[in-house]
Amino acid sequence: MTAPLPPARPHLTRQQLFSGFFRAGIMGFGGVLPIIRRVMVDDRRWLTQTEFNELFSLCQSLPGANVVNLSFAFGAREGGASGAVAAVTGLLSAPVSIVLVLAGLYARFGGLAPVRHALLGLAATAAGLALGSALRIASPILTVPRNMLLAAAVYGLAFGLHISLPLIVLGMLPLSLALSWRLVP
Repeated sequence: MTAPLPPARPHLTRQQLFSGFFRAGIMGFGGVLPIIRRVMVDDRRWLTQTEFNELFSLCQSLPGANVVNLSFAFGAREGGASGAVAAVTGLLSAPVSIVLVLAGLYARFGGLAPVRHALLGLAATAAGLALGSALRIASPILTVPRNMLLAAAVYGLAFGLHISLPLIVLGMLPLSLALSWRLVP
């Protein structure tokens, strides 16, 4: 006998999708992934950390920007084509507007030393956000020894042996799938 399924969660409205992804887009300027994870997992509880990791993993395998793929896939899951449009529009509308304004300002003032120094500080902040997000996403994955070995192998291939990412994916994807099918915890 199987356990009863939990009650289905109602789908999110287009307004909820737009506002959630708009918030992530405006707050995560220069580093959207940590913010989008916080909005979807911690604040709004749309997904668990595991569900987020699974959806984000899928979106990383698709061409294009990972967070845009994530917003599209989640929006489509929640509200079909109009949900996908609402999520992507919410995610991109503020950053695109801000980039256009900043591009105009940079064209005019980008040669000034204080502006160049400020941009170096912003780059360091963005790198810290990316590292923090990577560690947060990796924490539940790295509780399984097999996953730790796979992550170490990918790291070694990429940074130790300087093998290109497409070749790493071609080699590691079949291996990880085979291990998952044989050793499901």
